Amino acid sequence: MQDYLLQLNRELQNRNYSLRTIEIYSNCLRFFLKWIDHDISKISREKVLDFVLYLQKQGKAPKTINLYKEVIKFFCRQILKVSLGQEIKLSKEPKKLPVVLSRFEIQRLLDSTNNMKHKTLLSLAYGAGLRVWEIFYLRVGDVNLDQKTIHIKSAKGQKDRITILPDKIIDEIKSLMAWKSYNDPLFHSEQGGGALTKRSAQHIFQHAMIVSWIQKKASFHSLRHSFATHLLENWTDIRYIQSLLGHTNIKTTQIYTQVATHHLQHIQSPL
Repeated sequence: MQDYLLQLNRELQNRNYSLRTIEIYSNCLRFFLKWIDHDISKISREKVLDFVLYLQKQGKAPKTINLYKEVIKFFCRQILKVSLGQEIKLSKEPKKLPVVLSRFEIQRLLDSTNNMKHKTLLSLAYGAGLRVWEIFYLRVGDVNLDQKTIHIKSAKGQKDRITILPDKIIDEIKSLMAWKSYNDPLFHSEQGGGALTKRSAQHIFQHAMIVSWIQKKASFHSLRHSFATHLLENWTDIRYIQSLLGHTNIKTTQIYTQVATHHLQHIQSPL
């Protein structure tokens, strides 16, 4: 199995895929190969469909199942050089609106976080619209205190972007940067001294949700959703929001128009 994973990694690296994408593809392939007992002779269209049914029974979301399909198809075509025959179509994904925290909920979330580093992490994720793994890759040299900007490098789709550094937490950011070199992680893990892990950041968010008694089924990514929605409610031009989020297509950003409530406040119910 290790040989196939190495071949997959090499192929993805040659195509200049991001480290995060390579990790995701490797994990998906590792899980699939384990499911077929590492016997590639078992791979067929019917076997892949059985695997899809297995994932569905495990409660995997359509988006996750589609990822597995793409990884398996890539592996078969580019590594094994075999065809699965008739095309395996992607699962239909439900069009759900993003979970957004209100301004009041964001304030409660931050006020309930006593650890200053954790509070700064959550504040930065919300105030700059960062993904959880962008926090993980953030380095001291990516923060420009003079211009109050953050340089997000090799983000989703291998794209760089510039986003804003909130005035409110500049002193805390300066404290985190003190005595660190240019390439050091901005947020160090309390265990081992390396960069804070994705799992740790998610745990910090979930703990803050619990102690602040917020009942919404929100995730760390909801901070980014809230950032975009609140900017829109402040009448920020959607093209600027698109740039700050790093969206290639404006249609991706327009989903926040469906959860923003500023325009609803001027509509009176017939009741």
